[in-house]
Amino acid sequence: MYLKSIEVQGFKSFANKIVFEFHNGITGIVGPNGSGKSNVADAVRWVLGEQKVKQLRGGTMQDVIFSGTENRKPLSYASVAITLDNSDHKLPVEFEEVKVTRKLYRSGESEYLINGSVCRLKDINEMFYDTGIGKEGYSIIGQGQIDKILSGKPEERRELFDEAAGIVKFKRRKALSLRKLEEEQSNLVRVNDILGELEKQFGPLQKQSETAKEYLKKREELKHYDINMFLVEMKRLKGQIRENDEKLKIAQNELTEAGKKHEDMKAQYEKIEQEVDEIDAGIEHAKSQRNETTLLKQQLENQIELLKEQINSVRMNDEHYEKRANDIQAELANRERQKSELEEEKAEIDRHLATASERQKQAGEELTALQSRIAEMTVEIEKNQNDIRELLNNRASTKAKLQHYETTLEQIKVRRALLYKRLVEAESDVQRQQELATQYTEELKAVSGKITDSVEQIKNYEIEIAGLQKEIGQANENLRNRQNAYHREYSRLESLRNLTERYDGYGNSIRRVMEQKSREPKILGVVADLIKVDKKYETAVEIALGGSIQNIVTADEETAKKMIGYLKQNRYGRATFLPLTAIHGGQGFARAEALREPGVIGTADKLVTVEDKFTSLAEHLLGRTLVADNIDTGIRLARKYRQSLRIVTLEGDLINPGGAMSGGAFKNSSNLLSRRREIEELEKTVARLKTELQKSEAEVAAAKEKRTALYAKVEEIQQELQNDYVVQNTAKMNLDQVKSRQNVTRENSEGIYAERKKLEEQVHEIEENEESIKMELETSQQLEDELTRQMESSQKWLEKEREAEAAEVRKNENIHLSFAALEQKKDFIEENFVRIREEMGKFQEELATLNASKGENHGEIEQKEAQITEIRQTIENSKELFEEINKEIEESQKKREELNQKHKAFLKKREDLAAHMAELDKESFRLTSKKEGYEEALEKQINYMWEEYELTYNHALEIRDESLTDPAEMRRRIQELKTEIRKLGSVNVNAIEDFKNLSERYEFMKTQHDDLVEAEATLKKIIEELDEAMRKQFTEQFAKISQEFNQVFKQLFGGGKGTLELMDDEDVLEAGIRIIAQPPGKKLQNMMQLSGGEKALTAISLLFAIQNLKPSPFCLLDEIEAALDDSNVTRFAQYLHKLTKNTQFIVITHRRGTMTAADRLYGITMQEKGVSTLVSVDLLEDELTK
Repeated sequence: MYLKSIEVQGFKSFANKIVFEFHNGITGIVGPNGSGKSNVADAVRWVLGEQKVKQLRGGTMQDVIFSGTENRKPLSYASVAITLDNSDHKLPVEFEEVKVTRKLYRSGESEYLINGSVCRLKDINEMFYDTGIGKEGYSIIGQGQIDKILSGKPEERRELFDEAAGIVKFKRRKALSLRKLEEEQSNLVRVNDILGELEKQFGPLQKQSETAKEYLKKREELKHYDINMFLVEMKRLKGQIRENDEKLKIAQNELTEAGKKHEDMKAQYEKIEQEVDEIDAGIEHAKSQRNETTLLKQQLENQIELLKEQINSVRMNDEHYEKRANDIQAELANRERQKSELEEEKAEIDRHLATASERQKQAGEELTALQSRIAEMTVEIEKNQNDIRELLNNRASTKAKLQHYETTLEQIKVRRALLYKRLVEAESDVQRQQELATQYTEELKAVSGKITDSVEQIKNYEIEIAGLQKEIGQANENLRNRQNAYHREYSRLESLRNLTERYDGYGNSIRRVMEQKSREPKILGVVADLIKVDKKYETAVEIALGGSIQNIVTADEETAKKMIGYLKQNRYGRATFLPLTAIHGGQGFARAEALREPGVIGTADKLVTVEDKFTSLAEHLLGRTLVADNIDTGIRLARKYRQSLRIVTLEGDLINPGGAMSGGAFKNSSNLLSRRREIEELEKTVARLKTELQKSEAEVAAAKEKRTALYAKVEEIQQELQNDYVVQNTAKMNLDQVKSRQNVTRENSEGIYAERKKLEEQVHEIEENEESIKMELETSQQLEDELTRQMESSQKWLEKEREAEAAEVRKNENIHLSFAALEQKKDFIEENFVRIREEMGKFQEELATLNASKGENHGEIEQKEAQITEIRQTIENSKELFEEINKEIEESQKKREELNQKHKAFLKKREDLAAHMAELDKESFRLTSKKEGYEEALEKQINYMWEEYELTYNHALEIRDESLTDPAEMRRRIQELKTEIRKLGSVNVNAIEDFKNLSERYEFMKTQHDDLVEAEATLKKIIEELDEAMRKQFTEQFAKISQEFNQVFKQLFGGGKGTLELMDDEDVLEAGIRIIAQPPGKKLQNMMQLSGGEKALTAISLLFAIQNLKPSPFCLLDEIEAALDDSNVTRFAQYLHKLTKNTQFIVITHRRGTMTAADRLYGITMQEKGVSTLVSVDLLEDELTK
């Protein structure tokens, strides 16, 4: 393997594209000082991955790009490529020829390529392992590295010997293993910290979880008892309503029957009246048949009898009226007595109500005051807790700061030692540069050529390239933005898909059942997956569904039964199933007229889209819920239809039958129903972004192709310019370079002094800060102890106050119940009071009517008696005339008396019947009121079930426990459960899931901890094995290098002795290396005691010894023989030829002896100021000797 070529363009002074072709043997690169010879070595070092700018003699990495001259603009990129012959396949790649390229653009973009394919720097480094090639190997040796070998400390020479011994790859593996070990140990510390935190949370959260489980268990038992108590109460109330209805029906039937009897009696009474009239007509008819002579007497007698009968009739009516008046007076007295009793009872209840109201108010104030004290103490405890947390955080920060100061002090000590060393080196370099400066003179030759058109053309291309570069930058920015947008939306889409697939947001039992869907095809999905709904209706439909949104739909009951068994068997919890074979749609919305109300959108089932087979399911779940546009419309509808509708608004407000309302703000805008819609929208968005991304990629690729084409044109023109620039012979002396080096060295010295001063200031500041930080830590600890004591005391007081609060709550509840009972009793008395007052009014009206009739009858009797007296006088005068008429009248009167008696009997029956009808009417009213009370209690029970458990009566029947039949026992158990739940205090229901997650996380972290411990042990073992292998290999190779160094030293010095020694009492892998030289005729000396030439020749001897033992494919030497005299240069050149058997040499030099040894020379000149150009010529030995 050997280096075939170096291709440089835009790198430092090589503005034009230049290709160095190499063959086996020695190639020399020559030229005046400052012509750019050393830039060739920099280019090779750079393409092999050099990242340190100082090694490339620059300030920033962009300095390697050609920066322009007076006549040239700066270039936009730098490119270097080296081509190696790999026909012997020493490099671990399949190619016969390997081309390594590195490019850097002014925009900051850079790329590495192997045979035109983009790769990483790591790939290049790994390819050259153990070949001696690399930025840190011994294939590129400059004067700086010679100085480093000569003047450096023993431990600083390790790098060269490690590469020569072939243990660099082991060291890198060890470094990688150490980094991994450090990461694993850091991870282990982190995992231990996490485990410690988890263990702290474990106990309290486990207790909370157990409390929550106990709470849920009791809550579930309470629900069970509540539901069964509800069903028992419903059964009792319905039984009482049925019994009441039967009694009401009987009373109403009796009332109807009595009404009919009353009408019959009225008809019979009218018939008797008719008979009386007929008798009177008969008497009159008999009188008319008598002789005309007795007509007057008969008329008079009849008149007397008639008047008597009338008087008797009136008197009989007066007796009846008197009796009725007496009865009414008795009833009025009775009602007055009842009224007085009710007033007294009402006054007594009012007194009790006032007392109870005062007690209720006082108890409420006491409870409020107690709760206020508890709230204030809770705030104080939380404040103390926050203060303690803040103290702990500040203390951790302070400790970290203290540790940082200690670390910084150590770093400053190391840095001060390094600065002292650099200062000594800088002073030595200044002296050396001053000596060189006296040797150089400034000479500048500038010749103009015929290159104006070409230069202008290149400028135009460069402007176009710059525009393209800007366009590519913008296109790349757009591409990055679109990539970010695409990945962001795609991540959201994948996240939503994962949420949907994992059924996040659903209960644990739901997820467990849906995991079985692939094995149980009759599980059709959860309700939320089967329903599609427009975005504007999502909130309303989700609220309408309530808990049913997580119900699982199955094809039949058997599947539901099987899954319930699965949940029970694995203790995964409970779930609700909706078998399609058991679910039937409703008969439509019961109050169809409500659908036509303004503001009504329709029933919820009409706002969703489902497959045909799920239509009945949608009707079952949503068909009885009305959707209104807003809450005002909902309230209006609820009132109009007497709270009998279930209404949901578009904003998610819910009005239940019975009047209960739910509403408020949502914690987030996402819900279960919107996931499918969001996924569809995101899929469209991702597809659109992908299209845009592909378009942007195509635009960037097209622009880059255009830029590459322009670069090719520029290279073509620059190749033509190179031929023109060869004619220009620009020679620049090295004085500028020397002055530049002097300035750099002077600036470095000033920087070192300034940095030393700054370090001293930092040390002083750190020492002052350390004392104050320690005092701060002690104060923080004392403050934390005090806050902890205060918080514990407050906590004990708070517990006592909470117990008092619970007692006050129970006391308030008892007072409130007694107050409600008194108010109910007062309302009952007031209703009776109103009823009695109405009845007394009716009796008084009837009594007034009777008194008025009595006065009229008395006047009539007096009038008729006067008439009788007058008629009797007339009859006395004609007595005989009326005897016969009297006889007939007596008979008629007798018959009429019988009818009158019958009439009185009918009147009594009518009164009794009327009284009976009044009693029946009262009973009917009482039974109707009682029924309304039962129905109200029934409605309250139904509303309680819906508000508390969202259960209807039919759903409650499905979970009826027939073993629970004793209401008293059930009430007792319900009260016990409520008391037990209250005793549990504030319960965190989420603690069950949190504890489960904590346990899973703890197990996961424990597993990670065990894995990390195992990995730590494995890495330590690997490091031990690497150390053992490296020690063995280094020891063997170091002995060989030492032996070879002695032999090469003797050949180059013509005798003497060279020795390599490891520093004593140190690890072989870290020990420094001491070089001891004994030139011929001199005593054994340390390197620092040798002359400059002897030092250089000693270092060269070491490098040649390494090349003998482990030849690198090629070796680039940058003026390493500059300090040698002519005789030593000759020996150097001769030995270099010996090494060409295994190594190809590229030598940058200006020594004639080295040039003579070269097989080919490249000349580097600056025909144009600031631009290096190339002249190459093959040399023959006889030509060089001329």
